[in-house]
Amino acid sequence: MCMDESSKQHIKETRVPLSARPSDIEKYDYEYERDGVSNLFMVCAPLLGWRHVEVTDRHTSLDWAYLMRKIVDEYFPTAPIIDVVLDNLSTHTPASLYKAFPPAEAKRILDRLNFHYTPKHGSWLNIAEIEFSILQRQCLDRRIPDQDTLRAEVAAWELERNADATPVNWRLTTEDARIKLKRLYPSIES
Repeated sequence: MCMDESSKQHIKETRVPLSARPSDIEKYDYEYERDGVSNLFMVCAPLLGWRHVEVTDRHTSLDWAYLMRKIVDEYFPTAPIIDVVLDNLSTHTPASLYKAFPPAEAKRILDRLNFHYTPKHGSWLNIAEIEFSILQRQCLDRRIPDQDTLRAEVAAWELERNADATPVNWRLTTEDARIKLKRLYPSIES
């Protein structure tokens, strides 16, 4: 499964938009009121065509640790080992689990997780980032006033997207990766 995070600014209208007229579109004023930010954790299983977005107040090591526990206990409870593709953010470490939970609980969670970190400047290799791009285009490309509305909109998007259960057809081969990521692969000369 893949995991990534992003944020969404809450923006409230300061004036009522002008209704659409025939052959015209609804008009919004450029002025708005900023009303905080929410964190979005994207969890997706590309081969299963499944994704989930967790909306939280912040993005801390504790928030990440609680998400990892949910992945183990709720999203994939029968999987013996869960391979997790994620970026190298400082909160994405086993230490975060030990900060959030007693040692026995942290170890129980860690024993089920196998982390695969994307290379620096290679976060595009994480399919969760692709899902965020789709979420942005299909759902978040407008003003959303508060966290409750954000949760409802994201949940509706998730439900519709999961109903299709469309798996991600990843086409990057090892050969392509060696060309695109040439600087990351060692050069072996005879």
